[in-house]
Amino acid sequence: MPWNGIVGRSEKLAETMRLASLAAGTDATVLILGRTGTGKELVARYIHDRSARRSGPFVVVNCGAVPETLLEVELFGHEKGAYTGAVTARPGRFEMADGGTIFLDEIGDTSPPMQVKLLRVLQDLTVERVGDSRPVRVNTRVIAATNRDLKELVARGRFRADLYYRISVFPIVLPPLRDRAEDIPVLAEHFLRKYREGMAKPVRGFTEGALRALSRYHWPGNVRELENCVQRSLLLCRGELITEDDLWIDPVEAS
Repeated sequence: MPWNGIVGRSEKLAETMRLASLAAGTDATVLILGRTGTGKELVARYIHDRSARRSGPFVVVNCGAVPETLLEVELFGHEKGAYTGAVTARPGRFEMADGGTIFLDEIGDTSPPMQVKLLRVLQDLTVERVGDSRPVRVNTRVIAATNRDLKELVARGRFRADLYYRISVFPIVLPPLRDRAEDIPVLAEHFLRKYREGMAKPVRGFTEGALRALSRYHWPGNVRELENCVQRSLLLCRGELITEDDLWIDPVEAS
């Protein structure tokens, strides 16, 4: 069953999406926990699109991809002259998401000083642009996500306990693909339809052997890896069905 681009039929995925639907009916801060490639951003978008904020913006920030020195400016904005090159004032992502949702992906990668600033935003619902001490009030819902064990990071002193409790009001666990093997054939067919037309190839499906091979593999890269595998297999396929020989799966990882 597809949920806004999230495809699968397993009970585990259905339970995850049931919780996402419940979260969409509230304005609570949500923490999505899952391995890389499981589709955490898709779940965040699903929650936003079904919330009372659906007409507002959905703003994505990958906290792990932005250098620490730039993350504060990215999130909170800056005033003119705040630093060399700041020739005009610019709002940050929290302001851009006013009336909507900000998705803080890989929040577990943020530094302790940034965690303090994020905690202040969640507590006061205000941000301070770099170079300006005047608070700016924002009406922004926060959905955070991470592939890390935040409880372990809290125990090791790497993540603030007070921030953890602030962002995990409504936790949602997105299971890895290997724990929902019944979704693999459905996803494979979904990605086949997605890429087949663009490649202009008359491939109509998979052989039973190919589907068995896909289901045996444990997919460390999760749904993202499966999508890449199907796309490559389409390129290699020379018939109407993708065979086991067409699959680009690392035999070292197969089991």
